[in-house]
Amino acid sequence: MDGPKISPNRRETRDGGRVVDKDMRKLCLVLLALALLAWAANVKLYLTDGTYHLVREYQVLSDRVRFYTVERGEWEEVPLDMVDLKRTRAEVADREETVKNEEKVIGEENAAEAEVRKEASKIPQGVGVYWIDGTQTKSLKLGDVAVHSNKGRMVLQKLSPVPAITGKATLEMTGAHSETIFTDPEPEFFIQLEGTESFGIVKLTPKGNIRIVENITYHPLDKDLLYEERASIDYLHRQLDDGLYKLWPKDPLPPGEYAVVMFTDGKVDIQSYDFAIKAK
Repeated sequence: MDGPKISPNRRETRDGGRVVDKDMRKLCLVLLALALLAWAANVKLYLTDGTYHLVREYQVLSDRVRFYTVERGEWEEVPLDMVDLKRTRAEVADREETVKNEEKVIGEENAAEAEVRKEASKIPQGVGVYWIDGTQTKSLKLGDVAVHSNKGRMVLQKLSPVPAITGKATLEMTGAHSETIFTDPEPEFFIQLEGTESFGIVKLTPKGNIRIVENITYHPLDKDLLYEERASIDYLHRQLDDGLYKLWPKDPLPPGEYAVVMFTDGKVDIQSYDFAIKAK
């Protein structure tokens, strides 16, 4: 699945297809906390006839119940035998449990945001793909890629416009194997973009001393029409900062050659950062 083109001025997260604006998410957490406090502050004091008073608090005395009514903003009393204490206390207990669970969720969200900020602080500002190995931040090597057609092999250096090729061609990466090897089939990467380019993870196809990044079909009658076919890997990603994303494969990767790529559709300007997965 190729990544969408995203403006670096937008701050988003994407988890399982759900996109949430980061600032809006923070605002929602604050509003949720405030609403939770307001909701928890009021209690329904049930009466035996099925009605109730919305109260801020109540006190059970020897023969009566004293309560502060929200509606009138004052203390009132009713005979104890008119109050359904069992139902009232059961609802109070349920409400306390709900508040406890919601506070846990908010706490976990805040902890997750703190972890995001911590991770972002470890990633260099330069364009590239990185991963964290213990306490060290390491980078994937940018591979040498070239277009191989019936007219020969043309090395790409973010080449634009599209090279003059006809028919079919392949975009190839130099080398039979990546120097960066992971035994964890679910590696996590951090990608720092230069602008609004798209990104993703692709599976490379080994062929002798090269690996094929994608197959290209160029229509000779329409120079703007370009077809690119990649073995794209489904992935999840989350934005950590402007232009900085964390991404990881949706499912464990089988052993093989892969690359994290940055690209602009239709321009064959792929930057390919290769890695390999090997079984333990």
